[in-house]
Amino acid sequence: MNAILETPEMPAVFDGVKLAAVAAALYVIIRCLNLKSATAPPDLIFQDTPLSHFLIKSCPLLTKEYIPPLIWGKSGHIQTALYGKMGRVSSPHPYGLRKFLPMPDGATATYDLFEPLAEHCTGDDITMVICPGIANHSEKQYIRTFVDYAQKNGYRCAVLNHLGALPNIELTSPRMFTYGCTWEFGAMVNHIKKTYPQTQLIVVGFSLGGNIVCKYLGEAPVNQERVLCCVSLCQGYSALRAQETFLQWDQCRRLYNFLMADNMKKIILTHRHVLFGKNSNRTQGLDDTDMNRLYTATSLTQIDDNIMRKFHGYKSLKEYYEKESCLHYLHNIHVPLMLVNAVDDPLVHDSLLSIPKSLSGTKENVMVVLPLHGGHLGFFEGSVLFPEPLTWMDKVIVQYANAICQWERHKSQCADLEQAEADHEQLHTALVP
Repeated sequence: MNAILETPEMPAVFDGVKLAAVAAALYVIIRCLNLKSATAPPDLIFQDTPLSHFLIKSCPLLTKEYIPPLIWGKSGHIQTALYGKMGRVSSPHPYGLRKFLPMPDGATATYDLFEPLAEHCTGDDITMVICPGIANHSEKQYIRTFVDYAQKNGYRCAVLNHLGALPNIELTSPRMFTYGCTWEFGAMVNHIKKTYPQTQLIVVGFSLGGNIVCKYLGEAPVNQERVLCCVSLCQGYSALRAQETFLQWDQCRRLYNFLMADNMKKIILTHRHVLFGKNSNRTQGLDDTDMNRLYTATSLTQIDDNIMRKFHGYKSLKEYYEKESCLHYLHNIHVPLMLVNAVDDPLVHDSLLSIPKSLSGTKENVMVVLPLHGGHLGFFEGSVLFPEPLTWMDKVIVQYANAICQWERHKSQCADLEQAEADHEQLHTALVP
Protein backbone atom coordinates (compact mmCIF):
# COMPACT_ATOMS: atom_id res chain seq x y z
CA MET A 1 0.00 0.00 0.00
CA ASN A 2 2.84 2.43 0.88
CA ALA A 3 4.44 1.74 -2.47
CA ILE A 4 1.26 2.72 -4.25
CA LEU A 5 1.00 6.00 -2.32
CA GLU A 6 4.59 6.89 -3.16
CA THR A 7 4.20 6.52 -6.91
CA PRO A 8 5.33 9.61 -8.90
CA GLU A 9 1.89 10.02 -10.46
CA MET A 10 0.31 11.37 -7.23
CA PRO A 11 2.20 14.71 -7.07
CA ALA A 12 1.27 15.30 -10.70
CA VAL A 13 -2.38 14.76 -9.83
CA PHE A 14 -2.18 17.27 -6.99
CA ASP A 15 -0.46 19.79 -9.23
CA GLY A 16 -3.25 19.34 -11.75
CA VAL A 17 -5.86 20.03 -9.08
CA LYS A 18 -4.05 23.19 -7.97
CA LEU A 19 -3.79 24.38 -11.56
CA ALA A 20 -7.49 23.74 -12.11
CA ALA A 21 -8.36 25.64 -8.92
CA VAL A 22 -6.24 28.63 -9.97
CA ALA A 23 -7.79 28.58 -13.45
CA ALA A 24 -11.29 28.43 -11.96
CA ALA A 25 -10.48 31.34 -9.61
CA LEU A 26 -9.13 33.42 -12.48
CA TYR A 27 -12.22 32.65 -14.54
CA VAL A 28 -14.50 33.79 -11.72
CA ILE A 29 -12.46 36.98 -11.22
CA ILE A 30 -12.53 37.77 -14.93
CA ARG A 31 -16.29 37.19 -15.09
CA CYS A 32 -17.05 39.15 -11.92
CA LEU A 33 -14.85 42.08 -12.90
CA ASN A 34 -16.06 41.90 -16.49
CA LEU A 35 -12.46 42.26 -17.65
CA LYS A 36 -13.16 40.98 -21.15
CA SER A 37 -15.62 43.79 -21.84
CA ALA A 38 -14.29 46.32 -24.33
CA THR A 39 -14.35 50.07 -23.80
CA ALA A 40 -16.28 52.17 -26.30
CA PRO A 41 -17.87 55.60 -26.71
CA PRO A 42 -21.39 55.91 -25.27
CA ASP A 43 -24.26 54.79 -27.47
CA LEU A 44 -26.10 57.95 -28.53
CA ILE A 45 -29.72 58.05 -29.64
CA PHE A 46 -31.05 61.33 -31.02
CA GLN A 47 -32.72 62.93 -34.00
CA ASP A 48 -30.79 64.70 -36.74
CA THR A 49 -31.18 68.39 -35.83
CA PRO A 50 -28.90 71.46 -35.81
CA LEU A 51 -28.86 71.31 -32.01
CA SER A 52 -27.77 67.67 -31.90
CA HIS A 53 -24.98 68.38 -34.40
CA PHE A 54 -23.82 71.29 -32.26
CA LEU A 55 -23.87 69.14 -29.11
CA ILE A 56 -21.86 66.36 -30.72
CA LYS A 57 -19.29 68.90 -31.88
CA SER A 58 -19.17 70.76 -28.55
CA CYS A 59 -19.22 67.74 -26.19
CA PRO A 60 -16.25 65.50 -27.00
CA LEU A 61 -17.06 63.23 -24.03
CA LEU A 62 -20.16 62.06 -25.90
CA THR A 63 -18.08 60.60 -28.74
CA LYS A 64 -14.95 59.67 -26.79
CA GLU A 65 -14.36 56.31 -25.11
CA TYR A 66 -15.28 56.24 -21.46
CA ILE A 67 -12.37 54.37 -19.88
CA PRO A 68 -13.04 53.20 -16.30
CA PRO A 69 -10.27 51.98 -13.94
CA LEU A 70 -8.68 48.92 -15.52
CA ILE A 71 -9.01 46.33 -12.75
CA TRP A 72 -12.51 46.93 -11.37
CA GLY A 73 -14.08 49.75 -13.40
CA LYS A 74 -15.90 47.49 -15.85
CA SER A 75 -17.96 45.95 -13.07
CA GLY A 76 -21.24 47.79 -12.60
CA HIS A 77 -21.56 46.26 -9.14
CA ILE A 78 -18.20 47.59 -7.92
CA GLN A 79 -18.85 51.01 -9.44
CA THR A 80 -22.23 51.08 -7.68
CA ALA A 81 -20.81 49.78 -4.40
CA LEU A 82 -18.03 52.39 -4.36
CA TYR A 83 -20.53 55.16 -5.05
CA GLY A 84 -22.81 53.86 -2.31
CA LYS A 85 -20.04 53.34 0.26
CA MET A 86 -17.68 56.27 -0.23
CA GLY A 87 -19.38 58.50 -2.81
CA ARG A 88 -16.23 60.01 -4.28
CA VAL A 89 -12.47 60.15 -3.68
CA SER A 90 -10.93 63.20 -1.99
CA SER A 91 -14.26 65.00 -2.02
CA PRO A 92 -14.03 68.81 -1.57
CA HIS A 93 -16.09 70.80 0.92
CA PRO A 94 -17.75 73.68 -0.93
CA TYR A 95 -19.14 76.46 1.23
CA GLY A 96 -22.86 77.05 0.94
CA LEU A 97 -25.75 78.74 2.72
CA ARG A 98 -28.75 76.73 3.88
CA LYS A 99 -32.15 78.12 3.00
CA PHE A 100 -35.42 77.21 4.75
CA LEU A 101 -38.72 77.40 2.87
CA PRO A 102 -42.07 76.95 4.68
CA MET A 103 -44.52 74.77 2.76
CA PRO A 104 -48.34 75.17 2.76
CA ASP A 105 -48.85 71.89 4.68
CA GLY A 106 -46.50 72.89 7.51
CA ALA A 107 -43.43 71.11 6.15
CA THR A 108 -40.13 72.96 5.86
CA ALA A 109 -38.13 72.46 2.67
CA THR A 110 -34.40 73.15 2.76
CA TYR A 111 -31.79 73.65 0.09
CA ASP A 112 -28.14 74.69 0.06
CA LEU A 113 -26.95 77.54 -2.16
CA PHE A 114 -23.42 77.72 -3.56
CA GLU A 115 -22.22 80.80 -5.43
CA PRO A 116 -19.99 80.46 -8.54
CA LEU A 117 -16.21 80.61 -8.08
CA ALA A 118 -15.46 81.85 -11.61
CA GLU A 119 -17.16 83.62 -14.49
CA HIS A 120 -19.22 81.44 -16.80
CA CYS A 121 -17.83 80.83 -20.29
CA THR A 122 -20.71 82.84 -21.80
CA GLY A 123 -20.58 85.59 -19.18
CA ASP A 124 -24.21 84.91 -18.27
CA ASP A 125 -25.78 84.27 -14.86
CA ILE A 126 -26.58 80.54 -14.79
CA THR A 127 -27.88 78.52 -11.85
CA MET A 128 -27.90 74.73 -11.64
CA VAL A 129 -30.91 73.49 -9.67
CA ILE A 130 -29.97 70.01 -8.47
CA CYS A 131 -32.09 67.18 -7.10
CA PRO A 132 -30.06 64.35 -5.48
CA GLY A 133 -30.81 60.63 -5.38
CA ILE A 134 -33.01 58.73 -2.94
CA ALA A 135 -32.64 59.92 0.66
CA ASN A 136 -29.67 62.11 -0.36
CA HIS A 137 -28.80 65.73 0.29
CA SER A 138 -26.16 68.41 -0.30
CA GLU A 139 -23.71 66.87 2.17
CA LYS A 140 -23.26 63.65 0.18
CA GLN A 141 -19.78 63.34 -1.30
CA TYR A 142 -20.87 62.85 -4.91
CA ILE A 143 -22.98 66.01 -4.65
CA ARG A 144 -20.14 68.00 -3.06
CA THR A 145 -17.74 66.88 -5.79
CA PHE A 146 -20.10 67.88 -8.58
CA VAL A 147 -21.03 71.21 -6.97
CA ASP A 148 -17.37 72.17 -6.52
CA TYR A 149 -16.65 71.37 -10.18
CA ALA A 150 -19.73 73.29 -11.36
CA GLN A 151 -18.82 76.31 -9.22
CA LYS A 152 -15.34 76.40 -10.76
CA ASN A 153 -17.01 76.47 -14.19
CA GLY A 154 -19.07 79.53 -13.35
CA TYR A 155 -22.34 77.99 -12.15
CA ARG A 156 -24.34 78.92 -9.09
CA CYS A 157 -25.70 75.70 -7.57
CA ALA A 158 -28.86 75.13 -5.56
CA VAL A 159 -29.10 71.63 -4.09
CA LEU A 160 -32.36 70.31 -2.66
CA ASN A 161 -32.19 68.40 0.62
CA HIS A 162 -34.85 65.72 0.42
CA LEU A 163 -37.45 66.16 3.13
CA GLY A 164 -36.34 64.08 6.11
CA ALA A 165 -32.94 63.10 4.64
CA LEU A 166 -30.72 65.45 6.65
CA PRO A 167 -30.00 63.82 10.02
CA ASN A 168 -29.84 67.12 11.93
CA ILE A 169 -33.02 68.69 10.53
CA GLU A 170 -36.31 67.77 12.20
CA LEU A 171 -39.51 67.35 10.23
CA THR A 172 -42.11 70.04 10.91
CA SER A 173 -45.04 68.05 9.51
CA PRO A 174 -45.86 64.34 9.24
CA ARG A 175 -44.56 64.02 5.68
CA MET A 176 -41.31 62.91 4.04
CA PHE A 177 -39.95 62.99 0.51
CA THR A 178 -41.49 60.48 -1.88
CA TYR A 179 -40.55 58.98 -5.23
CA GLY A 180 -42.11 61.72 -7.32
CA CYS A 181 -43.33 64.59 -5.12
CA THR A 182 -42.16 67.83 -6.76
CA TRP A 183 -43.37 70.28 -4.10
CA GLU A 184 -40.01 70.92 -2.44
CA PHE A 185 -38.09 71.07 -5.71
CA GLY A 186 -40.66 73.47 -7.14
CA ALA A 187 -40.41 75.67 -4.06
CA MET A 188 -36.62 75.80 -4.44
CA VAL A 189 -36.83 76.68 -8.14
CA ASN A 190 -39.39 79.43 -7.53
CA HIS A 191 -37.26 80.86 -4.73
CA ILE A 192 -34.21 80.94 -7.02
CA LYS A 193 -36.20 82.64 -9.79
CA LYS A 194 -37.46 85.26 -7.36
CA THR A 195 -34.08 85.84 -5.72
CA TYR A 196 -32.16 86.03 -9.01
CA PRO A 197 -34.50 87.55 -11.62
CA GLN A 198 -31.82 87.53 -14.34
CA THR A 199 -30.58 83.97 -13.87
CA GLN A 200 -31.29 81.10 -16.22
CA LEU A 201 -31.58 77.53 -15.04
CA ILE A 202 -29.90 74.21 -15.75
CA VAL A 203 -31.94 71.39 -14.18
CA VAL A 204 -30.01 68.33 -12.95
CA GLY A 205 -31.40 65.17 -11.34
CA PHE A 206 -29.56 62.14 -10.03
CA SER A 207 -31.36 58.76 -9.88
CA LEU A 208 -34.65 59.38 -8.02
CA GLY A 209 -33.91 63.07 -8.46
CA GLY A 210 -33.98 62.52 -12.22
CA ASN A 211 -37.54 61.31 -11.92
CA ILE A 212 -38.52 64.31 -9.82
CA VAL A 213 -37.01 66.96 -12.11
CA CYS A 214 -38.48 65.43 -15.28
CA LYS A 215 -41.89 65.13 -13.67
CA TYR A 216 -41.66 68.73 -12.44
CA LEU A 217 -40.82 70.11 -15.87
CA GLY A 218 -43.61 68.12 -17.52
CA GLU A 219 -46.30 69.02 -15.00
CA ALA A 220 -46.87 72.57 -16.29
CA PRO A 221 -45.42 74.75 -19.09
CA VAL A 222 -44.64 77.51 -16.57
CA ASN A 223 -42.13 75.17 -14.90
CA GLN A 224 -39.96 75.32 -18.03
CA GLU A 225 -39.72 79.10 -18.09
CA ARG A 226 -36.09 80.32 -17.89
CA VAL A 227 -34.91 76.69 -18.07
CA LEU A 228 -32.16 76.15 -20.64
CA CYS A 229 -31.97 72.36 -20.41
CA CYS A 230 -32.37 69.33 -18.17
CA VAL A 231 -29.97 66.47 -17.41
CA SER A 232 -31.25 63.23 -15.84
CA LEU A 233 -28.83 60.52 -14.70
CA CYS A 234 -29.47 56.87 -13.81
CA GLN A 235 -33.22 57.08 -13.25
CA GLY A 236 -35.67 54.26 -13.97
CA TYR A 237 -38.52 56.33 -15.53
CA SER A 238 -41.37 54.08 -14.33
CA ALA A 239 -41.68 52.93 -10.71
CA LEU A 240 -44.46 50.51 -11.65
CA ARG A 241 -42.25 48.68 -14.13
CA ALA A 242 -39.11 49.01 -12.01
CA GLN A 243 -40.62 47.49 -8.87
CA GLU A 244 -41.22 44.20 -10.68
CA THR A 245 -37.53 43.96 -11.62
CA PHE A 246 -36.45 44.96 -8.10
CA LEU A 247 -37.89 41.73 -6.76
CA GLN A 248 -35.71 39.63 -9.07
CA TRP A 249 -32.32 38.21 -8.11
CA ASP A 250 -30.92 38.95 -11.57
CA GLN A 251 -27.93 41.33 -11.19
CA CYS A 252 -28.47 41.08 -7.41
CA ARG A 253 -31.32 43.60 -7.61
CA ARG A 254 -33.16 41.90 -4.75
CA LEU A 255 -30.11 42.46 -2.54
CA TYR A 256 -29.86 46.13 -3.54
CA ASN A 257 -33.58 46.41 -2.83
CA PHE A 258 -33.07 45.05 0.68
CA LEU A 259 -30.16 47.40 1.40
CA MET A 260 -32.03 50.50 0.19
CA ALA A 261 -35.13 49.45 2.13
CA ASP A 262 -33.02 49.09 5.27
CA ASN A 263 -31.68 52.62 4.79
CA MET A 264 -35.19 53.99 4.25
CA LYS A 265 -36.37 52.26 7.44
CA LYS A 266 -33.64 53.98 9.44
CA ILE A 267 -34.60 57.40 8.07
CA ILE A 268 -38.31 56.89 8.71
CA LEU A 269 -37.69 55.62 12.23
CA THR A 270 -35.50 58.65 12.92
CA HIS A 271 -38.64 60.78 12.44
CA ARG A 272 -41.12 58.30 13.92
CA HIS A 273 -42.25 60.70 16.67
CA VAL A 274 -43.41 63.19 14.04
CA LEU A 275 -44.74 60.66 11.53
CA PHE A 276 -46.45 58.32 13.99
CA GLY A 277 -46.73 60.42 17.15
CA LYS A 278 -49.81 61.88 18.77
CA ASN A 279 -49.30 65.17 16.96
CA SER A 280 -49.21 63.59 13.51
CA ASN A 281 -52.05 64.06 11.05
CA ARG A 282 -54.05 60.86 11.41
CA THR A 283 -56.02 61.58 8.22
CA GLN A 284 -52.98 60.37 6.32
CA GLY A 285 -53.61 56.89 7.66
CA LEU A 286 -50.32 56.25 9.51
CA ASP A 287 -50.73 54.32 12.74
CA ASP A 288 -48.88 51.90 14.98
CA THR A 289 -49.80 49.00 12.72
CA ASP A 290 -47.95 50.66 9.85
CA MET A 291 -44.90 51.12 12.07
CA ASN A 292 -44.97 47.43 13.00
CA ARG A 293 -45.08 46.54 9.30
CA LEU A 294 -42.17 48.88 8.71
CA TYR A 295 -39.99 46.92 11.12
CA THR A 296 -40.55 43.71 9.17
CA ALA A 297 -40.28 45.24 5.67
CA THR A 298 -37.49 43.83 3.48
CA SER A 299 -38.20 45.73 0.25
CA LEU A 300 -38.92 49.25 -0.95
CA THR A 301 -42.25 48.00 -2.27
CA GLN A 302 -43.41 47.07 1.22
CA ILE A 303 -42.31 50.43 2.63
CA ASP A 304 -43.97 52.31 -0.24
CA ASP A 305 -47.22 50.41 0.26
CA ASN A 306 -47.36 50.75 4.04
CA ILE A 307 -45.86 54.21 4.51
CA MET A 308 -44.85 56.36 1.54
CA ARG A 309 -48.04 56.31 -0.55
CA LYS A 310 -50.09 57.41 2.45
CA PHE A 311 -48.28 60.75 2.72
CA HIS A 312 -50.27 61.91 -0.32
CA GLY A 313 -53.38 59.80 0.17
CA TYR A 314 -52.92 57.33 -2.69
CA LYS A 315 -55.41 54.49 -2.43
CA SER A 316 -53.12 51.80 -3.81
CA LEU A 317 -49.48 51.10 -4.53
CA LYS A 318 -50.22 50.97 -8.25
CA GLU A 319 -51.80 54.44 -8.17
CA TYR A 320 -48.82 55.77 -6.21
CA TYR A 321 -46.28 54.41 -8.69
CA GLU A 322 -48.23 55.56 -11.74
CA LYS A 323 -48.89 59.09 -10.46
CA GLU A 324 -45.37 59.65 -9.07
CA SER A 325 -43.43 58.45 -12.15
CA CYS A 326 -42.18 60.87 -14.78
CA LEU A 327 -43.14 58.42 -17.56
CA HIS A 328 -46.41 60.23 -18.29
CA TYR A 329 -44.80 63.70 -18.21
CA LEU A 330 -41.71 63.25 -20.38
CA HIS A 331 -43.54 64.09 -23.61
CA ASN A 332 -44.44 67.51 -22.15
CA ILE A 333 -40.80 68.58 -21.82
CA HIS A 334 -39.72 70.88 -24.64
CA VAL A 335 -36.35 72.16 -23.42
CA PRO A 336 -33.21 70.19 -24.41
CA LEU A 337 -33.16 66.99 -22.36
CA MET A 338 -30.21 64.61 -21.90
CA LEU A 339 -31.02 61.21 -20.38
CA VAL A 340 -27.97 59.25 -19.18
CA ASN A 341 -28.04 55.57 -18.14
CA ALA A 342 -25.15 53.13 -17.84
CA VAL A 343 -25.84 49.84 -19.61
CA ASP A 344 -24.33 47.92 -16.66
CA ASP A 345 -26.38 49.73 -14.00
CA PRO A 346 -27.50 46.89 -11.69
CA LEU A 347 -30.45 48.92 -10.36
CA VAL A 348 -32.02 49.87 -13.69
CA HIS A 349 -33.17 46.86 -15.70
CA ASP A 350 -32.39 46.90 -19.40
CA SER A 351 -36.11 46.79 -20.25
CA LEU A 352 -36.57 50.23 -18.67
CA LEU A 353 -34.19 51.77 -21.19
CA SER A 354 -36.81 51.30 -23.88
CA ILE A 355 -38.59 54.33 -22.37
CA PRO A 356 -35.92 56.95 -23.16
CA LYS A 357 -35.10 55.23 -26.47
CA SER A 358 -38.72 55.51 -27.60
CA LEU A 359 -38.93 59.10 -26.38
CA SER A 360 -35.90 60.16 -28.42
CA GLY A 361 -37.63 58.84 -31.53
CA THR A 362 -40.55 61.23 -31.09
CA LYS A 363 -38.91 64.26 -29.47
CA GLU A 364 -36.25 66.34 -31.23
CA ASN A 365 -35.07 67.87 -27.97
CA VAL A 366 -34.10 64.51 -26.39
CA MET A 367 -30.65 62.92 -26.47
CA VAL A 368 -30.15 59.51 -24.85
CA VAL A 369 -26.61 58.67 -23.70
CA LEU A 370 -25.83 55.03 -22.83
CA PRO A 371 -22.24 54.33 -21.67
CA LEU A 372 -21.31 50.64 -21.49
CA HIS A 373 -19.93 51.01 -17.98
CA GLY A 374 -20.43 53.21 -14.96
CA GLY A 375 -22.87 51.34 -12.74
CA HIS A 376 -25.36 53.39 -10.75
CA LEU A 377 -23.98 56.93 -10.31
CA GLY A 378 -20.42 55.60 -10.39
CA PHE A 379 -18.71 56.54 -13.67
CA PHE A 380 -15.30 56.56 -12.00
CA GLU A 381 -12.24 57.21 -14.13
CA GLY A 382 -8.64 56.16 -13.46
CA SER A 383 -5.72 54.25 -14.92
CA VAL A 384 -5.45 50.92 -13.07
CA LEU A 385 -6.67 50.73 -9.48
CA PHE A 386 -7.26 54.11 -7.86
CA PRO A 387 -10.08 56.34 -9.18
CA GLU A 388 -9.74 60.05 -9.86
CA PRO A 389 -11.68 62.59 -7.77
CA LEU A 390 -13.73 63.78 -10.76
CA THR A 391 -15.90 61.31 -12.63
CA TRP A 392 -17.02 61.09 -16.23
CA MET A 393 -20.51 61.98 -14.99
CA ASP A 394 -19.39 65.25 -13.42
CA LYS A 395 -17.56 66.28 -16.57
CA VAL A 396 -20.27 65.36 -19.08
CA ILE A 397 -22.99 67.31 -17.21
CA VAL A 398 -20.92 70.51 -17.21
CA GLN A 399 -19.80 69.97 -20.79
CA TYR A 400 -23.39 69.51 -21.97
CA ALA A 401 -24.56 72.51 -19.94
CA ASN A 402 -21.79 74.69 -21.39
CA ALA A 403 -22.76 73.64 -24.91
CA ILE A 404 -26.43 74.46 -24.33
CA CYS A 405 -25.54 77.87 -22.90
CA GLN A 406 -23.35 78.62 -25.93
CA TRP A 407 -26.13 77.45 -28.27
CA GLU A 408 -28.67 79.72 -26.58
CA ARG A 409 -26.22 82.62 -26.66
CA HIS A 410 -25.66 82.04 -30.39
CA LYS A 411 -29.42 81.92 -31.02
CA SER A 412 -29.89 85.16 -29.11
CA GLN A 413 -27.15 86.90 -31.08
CA CYS A 414 -28.63 85.70 -34.37
CA ALA A 415 -32.08 86.92 -33.32
CA ASP A 416 -30.65 90.33 -32.40
CA LEU A 417 -28.86 90.54 -35.75
CA GLU A 418 -32.03 89.63 -37.66
CA GLN A 419 -33.99 92.22 -35.69
CA ALA A 420 -31.34 94.87 -36.42
CA GLU A 421 -31.45 94.04 -40.13
CA ALA A 422 -35.25 94.22 -40.13
CA ASP A 423 -35.17 97.60 -38.36
CA HIS A 424 -32.60 98.88 -40.85
CA GLU A 425 -34.70 97.71 -43.79
CA GLN A 426 -37.79 99.33 -42.30
CA LEU A 427 -35.92 102.61 -41.77
CA HIS A 428 -34.51 102.50 -45.31
CA THR A 429 -38.01 101.95 -46.74
CA ALA A 430 -39.37 104.90 -44.77
CA LEU A 431 -36.61 107.26 -45.99
CA VAL A 432 -36.78 106.32 -49.67
CA PRO A 433 -39.49 108.44 -51.42
